[in-house]
Amino acid sequence: MTDKRRRIDIVLEPEYLDNLSGLDLDELRRRRHTAEDVESQISYYRRLLHGRMDLLNFELRRRGGEEERTLLEALPEILASGMVFGEEPNLRHIETMPPIPSKTGRRLIDKIMDDSVLTQLSDLSDDDVVEALDQIQEVETEMSNQRKQLHAVIDTLQSEIVARYRSEQGEATVPG
Repeated sequence: MTDKRRRIDIVLEPEYLDNLSGLDLDELRRRRHTAEDVESQISYYRRLLHGRMDLLNFELRRRGGEEERTLLEALPEILASGMVFGEEPNLRHIETMPPIPSKTGRRLIDKIMDDSVLTQLSDLSDDDVVEALDQIQEVETEMSNQRKQLHAVIDTLQSEIVARYRSEQGEATVPG
């Protein structure tokens, strides 16, 4: 029987980190890789949410008279404002690119990612825009908390792997 639970649920269960000293090094690496991949997916979704929040915040500023440009005129700047440039890419390679959630999904993120708010923005009242923004921020907060938990899992797995590299038993070898 196949496990139908989401990978994030599996990785964040306390059992995922049980008896690490009893696991072989390949299994530790596999678990760390899975946790890192899930963290990258969460980061990807958060990036999408941040883009939507930026668009809605701009629209509220425009409606409040703080902006004279249209959303379309400001779009390149809005979308670029969340980018961080440097030597490292913003998101590491994601082995399994997550699907962009559809509006028919059951999870709140699925409903948040529905673009009807953005496509009907001109028809929405200020209160509707604020409500949509509040919902997105709520989901982003939840995802940020999950991401912190994932970092703790990754750190725990990494610490176990490093401890084995440093052990006098010499059971771990650095992969080539």
